[in-house]
Amino acid sequence: MPIRFSPTLLASAALLLAACGSAHADIFVSSEKDNAILHMDADGKVIRSIAVCQRPRHMAWAQDKKQILTACGDSDQIGIVDVQSGKLVGNIPTGESPEIFALSPDSKTAYVSIEDDSQLAAYDVASKKLLFSVKTGAEPEGVLATADGKYVYVTSEVANAVYKVDVATRKAVGQVKTGMRPRRFAITPDASELWVTNELASSVSIIDTASMKSKQTLKFEVKGMRASDITPVGMLMSADGKTAWVALGRANHVAEVDVATRTVRGLALVGKRAWGLALSADGSRLYVANGLSDDMTIIDTATRKALKTVPVGREPHSILAN
Repeated sequence: MPIRFSPTLLASAALLLAACGSAHADIFVSSEKDNAILHMDADGKVIRSIAVCQRPRHMAWAQDKKQILTACGDSDQIGIVDVQSGKLVGNIPTGESPEIFALSPDSKTAYVSIEDDSQLAAYDVASKKLLFSVKTGAEPEGVLATADGKYVYVTSEVANAVYKVDVATRKAVGQVKTGMRPRRFAITPDASELWVTNELASSVSIIDTASMKSKQTLKFEVKGMRASDITPVGMLMSADGKTAWVALGRANHVAEVDVATRTVRGLALVGKRAWGLALSADGSRLYVANGLSDDMTIIDTATRKALKTVPVGREPHSILAN
C-alpha cells in the first residue's frame, strides 16, 4: 500500500525545509572603514571577517559565487576574494577611487565607473588589462550590465543623466536625463525598463530602454520628513519583477514599490542612511546596510517589519546574500 502524507504534514515539512535553507544562508557586508568584508549567517551573526583592500564598497559575485569582487576606493583596485578560504587572492588595478562596477554575464569583464576621470572603464578580469573606456558625464556612479551582455548603463551624478554603452562598438549610443544626482539601477526581467534612483530629487526615474526616454518619475514621501531628507540610493528588484525595494537614505526607511502600478505599498523603518540592499535567495528577507548607524537591518518581506538590527563594522556599504 502506498504511503500517503497529510497536506498539513507536507506543509509543515516545507516550512521546516525553508527555515533550514534560510538558516544556512550566507551574508557578506563590505565595511569601508574596517577594510574588510564581514561574512555573516542569515540571522546576522558574524562568522568571520575577511581582510581586503582599502575602503571596500560595491561587491559582486563571480565564478559561480566562488569569488567576490569588491571595489576598493582607497586602493584604486577591484579586489578578488576567494570565498572558501576567505582570502584576498588578487586585484585588478583601476583608475582612481572606483566605487560601483558590474560584471559581464560571463564574469570575464568588469565595467567600472571611474569618477575622477569621468569615464566607464572595461577591464579583462583574467589578464587585468584595460580593454576600453568610454567618456561619460562628470562623476559617473551606478553601473549595470544587461543579461545579454550587449549593453552597459552608467549614471552621471553631475550631468543628471544615464548613458547607454554598446559593448560591441565600445561607444555610448544613448543618453537620457534623470532627476538630480542619479545613483543606482534596477532593471525589469524583460529588460524593457531601467529604474534609476535620484538621490537629490527624492525619486526614481523609469526609463524605456528601447527608446532611451523617460517614461515616468516616481516620487517618495515619508510622513514628517522634508523632501530633502529623502535620499534614495540603493535599489533592487525581485526575481519576478513585481516588486522594487528602494533604500531611502537619510529618511531611514526602505520603500516597497509595486512595479506594475508604480505605487508604494509601504515603508519599513531601518537604521541611519540606508543604502545597500540584498534579498535572500527565497525572497523572504531583505538585508539593509545602514551606513551612519554602522549596522544592518533584517526585514521580513511578507510583513515589511524589521526582525532585528545587528552591528556590521564601520560604514557598511554593500551586501551580498547567497
